[in-house]
Amino acid sequence: MFDGESQVTEKDLIRWSEALSAIARTGLAFTESLYEQERFQEVMEVAAEIQTGTSMPIDPKVLITEWTKTIGHGVPGYVTPKSTVGAIVGNDDGELLLVQRADSGIWLYPTGWSDVGYSPAEVAAKEVWEETGIKAEVVQLLGVHDGMRLGFTRIPLYSTVFHLRAVGGELKPHPLECSDVGWFAEDDLPEPIVNPKRWAPQAFAAIRGEHVDVQFDSVRTPPWEGDHHAESI
Repeated sequence: MFDGESQVTEKDLIRWSEALSAIARTGLAFTESLYEQERFQEVMEVAAEIQTGTSMPIDPKVLITEWTKTIGHGVPGYVTPKSTVGAIVGNDDGELLLVQRADSGIWLYPTGWSDVGYSPAEVAAKEVWEETGIKAEVVQLLGVHDGMRLGFTRIPLYSTVFHLRAVGGELKPHPLECSDVGWFAEDDLPEPIVNPKRWAPQAFAAIRGEHVDVQFDSVRTPPWEGDHHAESI
């Protein structure tokens, strides 16, 4: 448990809320007992109440309604994180391909939801083509991360990132998703951009052909305590 020196953060509250909600919804998907259904429903209500203590409180009734819509039956109802794929694309000049999101105006490498019927690597190549007009081949896996743990999402989400090499095409931003696209050098990244200190060094090292280790989140012991006692592995 917490040692008294560590403080509960908003990230902790959101993570605990989503974890409890997932447990409750998965339980409701599998149990046939009316008594257990009542208990899982109560757990879900507690999970919704937890999020009222965050900086972006959500009406518990609205949250419960949204969660309830996702309850399935049996294995299809087992709640798991959503999945996205990101693509670090380099060219022969050592530049990085970035897109400016139409909804926020923020720059980042191409990303997208993991579509059914495609492998993660295929999604990476597809997103690059659709968002930028650039054809690219997958080179290697760069990392797999928990979006909630890194703090860039409030919903359970795994982000898988690949390194790709441009092999053709012409820059053409997606008319709905992107305001602009472009190639950028490491010392000339556009603004505003999402936290380049966290990912840009590894991205440009991969583009230069240097060896880079696949990044993943350290294992917490126990995992529900958050990052207060986490150690890198």
